[in-house]
Amino acid sequence: MLRTYRVARASGLPTAPRTLTLTSTTATRHLFTLPKSLQLRRPEKLSLISQRQLSGRPLPRTQSRLLNFGYRTAAWFGSSIAFVGLSFVAFFLYDASTYSSHATNQGDITVPKLALNPRRGGPKNLPILEIFLDDDDSEEKKKHKEKPRLVILGGGWGSVALLKELNPDDYHVTVVSPANYFLFTPMLPSATVGTLELKSLVEPIRNIIDRVKGHYIRAAAEDVDFSSRLVEVSQKDPRGNEVRFYVPYDKLVIAVGSTTNPHGVKGLENCHFLKDINDARQIRNKIIQNLELSCLPTTSDEERKRLLSFVVCGGGPTGVEFAAELFDLLNEDLTLHFPRLLRNEISVHLIQSRDHILNTYDEAVSKYAEDRFSRDQVDVLVNSRVAEVRPESILFTQLGPDGKTTVTKELPMGFCLWSTGVSQAEFCKRISRQLGPAQTNRHALETDTHLRLNGTPLGDVYAIGDCSTIQNNVADHIITFLRNLAWKHGKDPESLELHFSDWRDVAQQIKKRFPQATAHLKRLDKLFEEYDKDQNGTLDFGELRELLKQIDSKLTSLPATAQRAHQQGQYLAHKFNRLARAAPGLSANEIHEGDLDAAVYKAFEYRHLGSLAYIGNSAVFDWGDGWNFSGGLWAVYAWRSIYFTQSVSLRTRVLMAMDWGKRALFGRDLMSF
Repeated sequence: MLRTYRVARASGLPTAPRTLTLTSTTATRHLFTLPKSLQLRRPEKLSLISQRQLSGRPLPRTQSRLLNFGYRTAAWFGSSIAFVGLSFVAFFLYDASTYSSHATNQGDITVPKLALNPRRGGPKNLPILEIFLDDDDSEEKKKHKEKPRLVILGGGWGSVALLKELNPDDYHVTVVSPANYFLFTPMLPSATVGTLELKSLVEPIRNIIDRVKGHYIRAAAEDVDFSSRLVEVSQKDPRGNEVRFYVPYDKLVIAVGSTTNPHGVKGLENCHFLKDINDARQIRNKIIQNLELSCLPTTSDEERKRLLSFVVCGGGPTGVEFAAELFDLLNEDLTLHFPRLLRNEISVHLIQSRDHILNTYDEAVSKYAEDRFSRDQVDVLVNSRVAEVRPESILFTQLGPDGKTTVTKELPMGFCLWSTGVSQAEFCKRISRQLGPAQTNRHALETDTHLRLNGTPLGDVYAIGDCSTIQNNVADHIITFLRNLAWKHGKDPESLELHFSDWRDVAQQIKKRFPQATAHLKRLDKLFEEYDKDQNGTLDFGELRELLKQIDSKLTSLPATAQRAHQQGQYLAHKFNRLARAAPGLSANEIHEGDLDAAVYKAFEYRHLGSLAYIGNSAVFDWGDGWNFSGGLWAVYAWRSIYFTQSVSLRTRVLMAMDWGKRALFGRDLMSF
């Protein structure tokens, strides 16, 4: 098929039109190779082209660039205003939809009789909470009544991590805690000075357990009857009288946390602690109260200096971060709203028993923090131990320059924070005494590497977080294992000799049962050669015992941090999910006893993801193995970003971001409440 086009020549050439004939298959391709003056134009543009020479220059602009820029800016600004306006309208429409103008009538509600009048039983003949008030509220909750009962004591990091990873359809979950909220503890020092509001650090525990259709009981755990599988809890009734009852369980997770370690020091009733949201509120009120009292005309110079002397006992992350936040408050907000005299008379002292603050961090990080505090005039007193805390002063001893003699000093103070490690809660002490020889640690409940509480029926009770510690007696376990193996083959264990291949098999058993020992078993050949004292190519029973004891000595207790509790909670959730999936098969094969945890899931292995700390408009990071860095404001933003992403919900993230914005725009709130 042929198509004919008429194309005018350029100006200056004969005006007779030329006829260009192209086939339909090549017309388009050849059209784009024609000179610009010969390319086809739309009919409506031909008149414009005929009025000017076809020189290839752009058409003249009808407006200036400045005017075009003004039009675009106005359009962008108008669109933004319209978007913001529509967003406000949408928000208010949504907000209006959240109100209810009529009373919600639930009609007749069926409540199980046992929920209203629970039966009594157990060793103390107390009411037993077998059925909850809302167990029949929906078909979904009715199905959960038949599931295995999982009771969690505590609402901290470990419990929340467990609840967020647990399969919602596998267990009938009950959380028992005296506090009905989860507290984001790493940012607690910021709440003591108003950098963050208290409500930005808490999330209602009921919001978290809704995911697993669980139940919450606001009560304190008092005791456990392991044979009857009953937890005894207590609470105050409306008249203030204590009431107690039992909560039955199939699996029990103890995650009650810890208390502050007093270290036998007198006068701690004159100190403040920083473990809970109420502690942060009291500290904030005390700081503001001291500042206001210092402004009174009746306050003497000596009394003013005492009121403005702030002492922090403990150079760990909590103590260091509180001292840093306190310095920020005094340095950034105090000078704007209080007499300048106060700033000159304020002093912040940090007392540390070791030779460095942040002594669990890399030495370079500790040195940076000390230099930063020295620059900010925070008095760091290392190698010092508190002897007594008095109402208006603190008595402590400090090593002399020679490192041998001690000097006793007294420091006037108007405020003292005690942050010197953790100790067992009373509930854990009671459980430890009840379990007897199975619990030998005076500071925490001992568990095996599957986080099962030692001395309790296998697979019934677990302990995670600050209240627990993993028993790493590698030597005892492996020696017992080898003794049983030798007796099984009719040999005397004391005459047992292991070749290198046997030692390799033993090392695999150790890695499987004690994952934390893996780092100390990288060069099996060197260990074998080092402890083969007689160089006969074998390890006898005594040589093997010495080797295992050496590994035991290198295994340290896991840190009492939110990171560790979070990992343990996630581990238990994954294991419980696996056990629930395996339950039908185990039941079909009539397997109800034995080491089911080890059969379906690996032992717990802690992975240290690093430590960080805020030290006053700067932050330090210690990732372990010599990897660390520190810096100014950019490090502070990195520190904030990490904790922002770790916050438990979108609600708390939004509130934290708003608080940081308010601090930047309006400063901290200098009021007590």
